[in-house]
Amino acid sequence: MTVESASQAVEAVFAAITVPDFADTVRAMAHGALIGARGNSGTILSQLLRGMSEVLAEGRDGDHLARALGRASVSAREAVAHPVEGTILTVAAAAASAAAEGSRDVAAVARAAYAGARTALEATPAQLAVLERAGVVDAGGRGLVAVLGALVEAVSGQAPVRDRRAPRGAAPVMEPCSAAGPAYEVIYLLEADRAAVTRLRERLDALGDSLVVVGGDGLWNVHVHVDDAGAAVEAGIEAGRPHRIRITHFGTTGAAGGHGAAGGAGASGTQAPGDRAGRAVVAVLPGEGLARLCAEAGATTVLARPGEPPASGELVDAIRRAGAREVVLLPNDAALRHTAAAAAEQVRAEGIRVALVPTRAAVQGIAALAVHEPERRFDEDVVAMTAAAGSTRYGELAVAERQSFTSAGVCQAGDVLGLIDGDVAVIGQDVRATAVTVLNRMLSAGGELVTLVLAEDAPEDLAARLEAHVRGTHLAVDTVTYPGGPQAPLLLIGVE
Repeated sequence: MTVESASQAVEAVFAAITVPDFADTVRAMAHGALIGARGNSGTILSQLLRGMSEVLAEGRDGDHLARALGRASVSAREAVAHPVEGTILTVAAAAASAAAEGSRDVAAVARAAYAGARTALEATPAQLAVLERAGVVDAGGRGLVAVLGALVEAVSGQAPVRDRRAPRGAAPVMEPCSAAGPAYEVIYLLEADRAAVTRLRERLDALGDSLVVVGGDGLWNVHVHVDDAGAAVEAGIEAGRPHRIRITHFGTTGAAGGHGAAGGAGASGTQAPGDRAGRAVVAVLPGEGLARLCAEAGATTVLARPGEPPASGELVDAIRRAGAREVVLLPNDAALRHTAAAAAEQVRAEGIRVALVPTRAAVQGIAALAVHEPERRFDEDVVAMTAAAGSTRYGELAVAERQSFTSAGVCQAGDVLGLIDGDVAVIGQDVRATAVTVLNRMLSAGGELVTLVLAEDAPEDLAARLEAHVRGTHLAVDTVTYPGGPQAPLLLIGVE
C-alpha cells in the first residue's frame, strides 16, 4: 500500500507534466509514500524513500544512488524510537554499506545493495529471538529486498539472480511482542512543527511501543502500537492537526487473513470452493425487523431470540448458505464472539475465507454493513467494516426483571435500565426520560450519526421525541430510525 501510494503520486506528476523534472519526480515519490504509509515497515519504508529522494534530487548516477541509500538508512533509523536489529532497519543498513563499496556504475550499485540486503535478511533470525523461534525471516526486511530487486531490474533491464532457496515470510516484526502486547495500531498524518513532534514522540513512547514518526517540512506520518488508541489520537491533536486517522485492532487482523485448506464438499449441502460466489456478509440480529433490514442490504441473517443465542452449528450453516468464497461474520453480541470464532474455524477447513469482525451490538453491525463493498480487496473491506464498527458506541434500554446490583447502583424490578457499551449507566422509571439521558451521555463525546432501533412494543412517540431532541440540541448530528420488530430489545442506540 505504501509503494502503491508512491506510484500514484509519480503518475500524477506525469499526468500534469509531459516530461517532469527528475527531482520533482523523486520528491513526489517520497511524498506519496509518506501520506500512504501503512503499518510498521511501510512507515519506515516511506522514510527510506524520503531519505533517498533528498540525494537523488541532486543526481541519479551510481555515486548519488550509493549516497542516497546511506542517507535513507540513517534517516529511517533516526525515525524509530527504539531501533531493533534483525528488522528492515538492519537490512537497509546492509544495503547501504554494500552500495558504498566497489563500482560507481548505477546498475552495479543497485546489484550490490540488493545482494547485501539479501545476505542481511537471511541473518535476521539470528538477531531477533521471535524470528528464530518461528523459523522465519523478518517480513519488513524481505519487503525491502523485493523493492531493491525491482530497482535492479529498473536500472539494468534484468531481474536480479535469486537464490533457489526463497526465504520464508513472517508477520511484520519490529519489536518482539506477545499475545499480551498492545491491542491497537494507530496511524495518522500530522501537520505540526518539529518542536511539537519532539514532544509528541516522548508522549507516545510512554503510551506504547513500535513508535515510528517520519516526515518533515510540517507534515509527518505517525505510527504506534498502544492499548489506548484514543490517548494516541489526543496526543496528536495536542501536537497539531491529525488527519487520515487509521486504527486497527490486532485481535481482528489474524481472523481477516484466515485460510483453510481447500477441499471438496463437506457436510450435506456445502458447495465446493470453486462453485462459490465472491463475498458475503453473515450477521446475527436480535429481532425480525433488523434481520429483514440487513437481508435487504444483502446479508445472510441469523435470528437471535431472547435467551436463545445461536449455537456455532447455526452460524456454520449460515456461512455455508451464503455460498461465497469470502465471508465477513458479524456476531453483533460480545457473548457470541467465541461461538463465532469456532464456527469460522470450522468452515475455513472447507476452503472458505472467513473474517470475524467482533461487533458487540446490532448497531455496530449495521455500521459495518453500511461500508461493506464487495468490489474491494477482502482485507481492505474487512478493515473498513471493522473501523466503522469500532467507531460506533452502542446503548440499549431494557426493563429490569428483578432487584439487582448494577454499575449504576441498585435497581428494582420494573426499573428502566440505560446501558452504554454494555454497562448499566442510568437507572430510571420512565422510558422516554431514560432514553434522553442515555442519548445525551453518548453524544457528550461527540458524534455525527445516531441510529435508533425500536422494538415493536416501544412507546409510539419515542422515536419522534428522540429525533426532535437530537435536532434541537446537536445541530450537526443526523438521525436514522429502524424498526426492530418483535423480540427485539426495547431500544438500541448507536452513535457513530
